Amino acid sequence: MTIRPLVILPDPLLRTVSDVVAHADGATKALIDDMFETMYDAPGVGLAAVQVGVTARIVTMDASRGDDEKQPLALINPEIIWSSDALNEYEEGCLSIPEFYGVVTRPTKVGVRFLDLDGKVLEREMDGLAATVIQHEIDHLNGKLFIDHLS
Repeated sequence: MTIRPLVILPDPLLRTVSDVVAHADGATKALIDDMFETMYDAPGVGLAAVQVGVTARIVTMDASRGDDEKQPLALINPEIIWSSDALNEYEEGCLSIPEFYGVVTRPTKVGVRFLDLDGKVLEREMDGLAATVIQHEIDHLNGKLFIDHLS
């Protein structure tokens, strides 16, 4: 595993819409391993592949807190398939925009469909911090940054 350099704003790559991953192969799995290593080292709770210079629809995340057991999750081609009407405000930051934070309002719960490392289609309901993280990271895959949500 390798810690990869982060792509930092104003790099235009961060505004690129990422490409769909056709299938998870050895290179995909190696990228995901590197993304986890990079995310934990930063430290962060989520990372999109574009943030390490790869325009592929891949996200790594871990919304565990403090001394809780780590809960790493890799999502390939994630998409939000539903979202709650209830909203939550959370102060977000971004590894690609160091030392800048802002309060963003997003749905409290979302349903996400994605491929796992074996290419199996999964669906998961996420709420709280996990819901915020996945929405933030899917925004990255679509060339959008959390600062675009600020007034």
